Amino acid sequence: MSDAPGGTTLVIGCGNLLGADDGVGLTALERLRGWDLPPDVELADGGTWGLNLLPLIEGATRVLLLDAVKMGATPGSLTTLERDQIPRFLSTKVSPHQIDLREVLALAEFRGTLPEETVVIGIEPERIEMSADLSPAVANRVDDLVVSAAERLRAWGHSVRPPVGVGACTS
Repeated sequence: MSDAPGGTTLVIGCGNLLGADDGVGLTALERLRGWDLPPDVELADGGTWGLNLLPLIEGATRVLLLDAVKMGATPGSLTTLERDQIPRFLSTKVSPHQIDLREVLALAEFRGTLPEETVVIGIEPERIEMSADLSPAVANRVDDLVVSAAERLRAWGHSVRPPVGVGACTS
């Protein structure tokens, strides 16, 4: 399969590695770094970037966000949200350091620069608290999150191959 025509695809790992399951997006992003990805797929750590993510998002043709997604499902459940399902809003903040990804997406949409192909793939968290460890329910699904991300990249026309030694079910 050839690389997707035109533009770049930006994959952003979201969350906080010190927030227990909130760090699942960053954990998945690090595992995805081991895959064979084409040069037009850019990986970005979006953990605490806030508004600094805006030019990356605006410069991409497609955006894939990996994150903990609280939907009220069983912890460890995978969820995919297409562009129109992704929560975004603007609100008054006390400090510019309070800007999170929802505001960045809202700002890009307001400016008319949010890519049409913007998707979130996430895992339902079990716990969000001060901890560097994922809960077992979430840790057991990180590879599934990475495979789902790879499948979306393939659907967008990218040639994506798992690292050597990863089972055939992920190729």
